[in-house]
Amino acid sequence: MTETARKPSLGESIALLAVCALIIALSVLSPDSVPFALGVSAHIPILTCAVLAATYGFFVLHHRWDELESGIITGISMAMQAILILMMVGLIIGAWIQSGSVPSMIYYGLDLLSPKYFLLASFLVCSVVSLATGTSWGTAGTVGIALMGVGAGLGVPPAVTAGFCISGGYFGDKMSPLSDTTNLAPAMAGTDLYSHIRAMCWTTGPTYVIVMGIAMYMGSQYAAGTLDAGKISAMQAVMAAESHISYLGFLPPLVVIGTALAKVPALPGLFAGVIVACVMAVFQGTGLGNLVNVIFEGYVPTLSAEFANAADMAAVTQLMAQHGIAGITPELAKEAGGMINDLLARGGMMSMMNTIALILCALSFGGIMECCGFLETLLTAVMKTVKSVGGLVTAVIASSFMCNLFMGDQYLAIVMPGRMFKPGFDAKGIHPRMLSRSLEDSGTLTSVLVPWNTCGAYHSGVLGVPTMEYLPYAFLNYLNPLVAIVLTYMGIGVFYGKQGEPLRRTPPETVGSEA
Repeated sequence: MTETARKPSLGESIALLAVCALIIALSVLSPDSVPFALGVSAHIPILTCAVLAATYGFFVLHHRWDELESGIITGISMAMQAILILMMVGLIIGAWIQSGSVPSMIYYGLDLLSPKYFLLASFLVCSVVSLATGTSWGTAGTVGIALMGVGAGLGVPPAVTAGFCISGGYFGDKMSPLSDTTNLAPAMAGTDLYSHIRAMCWTTGPTYVIVMGIAMYMGSQYAAGTLDAGKISAMQAVMAAESHISYLGFLPPLVVIGTALAKVPALPGLFAGVIVACVMAVFQGTGLGNLVNVIFEGYVPTLSAEFANAADMAAVTQLMAQHGIAGITPELAKEAGGMINDLLARGGMMSMMNTIALILCALSFGGIMECCGFLETLLTAVMKTVKSVGGLVTAVIASSFMCNLFMGDQYLAIVMPGRMFKPGFDAKGIHPRMLSRSLEDSGTLTSVLVPWNTCGAYHSGVLGVPTMEYLPYAFLNYLNPLVAIVLTYMGIGVFYGKQGEPLRRTPPETVGSEA
């Protein structure tokens, strides 16, 4: 900052943030739900806000352009490891689908369904699928749709089924190393991927057990129902014909888990999962050229796409006969083909570029906000009322929820509070994994609870249940932030220190000689 540059006032900071929130919200929300909304991608609106903040910083706060540019570059550099990991995740998803790893996990996960434990099984199946794919959106749009049909056959209210499917889907979305938000949060906080995931176990683990208990209790009400397993059987049959289904499919994920437990850095650990899957795919008969295309551009389904695009039932019947599929109707086979096609048509390095572009836009915006002092001014005002670690964690969780509420995008709900509160956590000697955990406990999970947020709008549309109807049953999404706050105030799972140093359970000022 030059001598002539000044810091913005609290009023200026709040006003600019409010205008930017309005711009982003009106851009990303659906015009069907909000008047004057555009329903466009968040990339350009966020860049527009970055330009607005930079213009204000240049002409009103008198910052030089090289300072603003340096703020942008500094902001982006903080997430370079996450961006590299996201590119690796694209390779993993493509390789794991081609080798049958992801299809095998889904196939065996669907075997968990039973009438008495339908809600629990739905929660577990969606957890497995989202852990395997790293996406709650893909889980809801495929397995979630199938489970909605099964639940209807059992007499389970749609809102209840949707709530447990969303809870399971978002468990994987926040815990899977393949998830974009799971990589973005530690980048914002200044910690590494696996430290972040281990930290989330302290809050997500107890919440997961609570939701399992709720699912068992509520599911007992529907124990007398008859399971209409047609859709599930059809999905399994088409998936088995599409991919190599085997328990060996669990090998690549186990390798990644093993490298994480051995404290191997994230990038080589994830790459080991790619290598194992590629070797499996080659032994299954996949050509090397095809394999390279899959891990770069993504997996392209074959048989399931033929079922989905079949002209009539006669064509479907012929496909079933050619591939030895029996025990299901052509109608179910075609429907299952469409679901499997949507689920498996993903992966590849290029599939991550849209997310990476959005992250770069958000980080540019955040870098300018920080360079001009807007975030510092807001943080100073907040920190005046925060006297404890519990208060700081609560402030992060509340801020992330407010970003989801007013900005309509979960990435901003991670980036903005992450950039704003990092200095506060550092000043109090709190380990950055506490910040990254809090960002995901709220920023990721509460996004789907807001009807006009992109996540809430998507899940409501794909599952056919209004957001406010499934909200009471999306137990994991709103209990996890509350559990996180309670545990922090109780001193459970609270860690101090810096990244790369041994974790401490006591504040720096009370550590003594170890400090």
